[in-house]
Amino acid sequence: MTKDSDARVQSGQSWDDFCETLRSAGKVILRDATPDDAFERAEGFRYLSRLTRVALESYIEFADPEFPILRRPAHETVKIGADNPDNHYQSAAISGAHEYRIRGKRNTVHYLGMGTYVGNYGSGGRMGQSGYIEGVDLDIDIDIDNGNDQNNDQDGNFEIILSCKEQPGKNWLPMEPDTSSLIVRQTFQDRKTEVIADITIERIGSDLHPEPITASKVDAGLAAASQYVLGTASLFADWTENFARHPNELRLLDPEIARAAHGDPNICYYHGYWEVAEDEALVIETTPPTCDYWNFQLNNYWMES
Repeated sequence: MTKDSDARVQSGQSWDDFCETLRSAGKVILRDATPDDAFERAEGFRYLSRLTRVALESYIEFADPEFPILRRPAHETVKIGADNPDNHYQSAAISGAHEYRIRGKRNTVHYLGMGTYVGNYGSGGRMGQSGYIEGVDLDIDIDIDNGNDQNNDQDGNFEIILSCKEQPGKNWLPMEPDTSSLIVRQTFQDRKTEVIADITIERIGSDLHPEPITASKVDAGLAAASQYVLGTASLFADWTENFARHPNELRLLDPEIARAAHGDPNICYYHGYWEVAEDEALVIETTPPTCDYWNFQLNNYWMES
């Protein structure tokens, strides 16, 4: 495999294959079912450029599960699969072959959820969730420097162990042998006043330093990045085409489909595709549900909020 990667990188074949897969992703924007006006196509190709940016960061720059970095993917302009505009998203590359420790300070953001996941939109293999933990379920240390007992449950420090082997206590985030990523969702109710949790991650038992880049890592990273762009674009174009078959309806998304697509297991998702004439308006009447958080959001055709 190493010799093959060396040859592919030396000859430029790795890059050629990367570009060819991106070319295939461009054909998703040009499907017969997608809008064909210049504005929608412009948004579509900008969307692919955003996916490419986050893919290269995920599978080239920050792809080492031995030295994970919890980061906000690329930039807030990266929007995927009806992302929630009230969320602060973070992610890290991890592996079920290792164990990890998350350290954090809870602060005051309304909702904190962390999940471990298998696969990605372009991997072609098993996808799904291998573990999930919510901020309200954590054991959090009292912040004795806070000076306000009423806020201790929100502002204290915590540690979480990520592992395949079950750990004692509440602060265990399960993984499986093929776990490959960590996703953190922090949801605001009031961005002006709430402070997101401060979180870091480290591999337990690591006393080494990252190795220099290798041809094998670049070969694999370019392939994974381009497949991610193609797979993500294809998956959510399929979703939109399905929603369009039932215009002007809000329909419940199958929870298993949402979970396989790395959704939050605590969210009940509804989706709809809207068609209104220039002299019409869409009116939605609803009774707010009894729950911790709910919202309506608008997305473009490519499911960017």
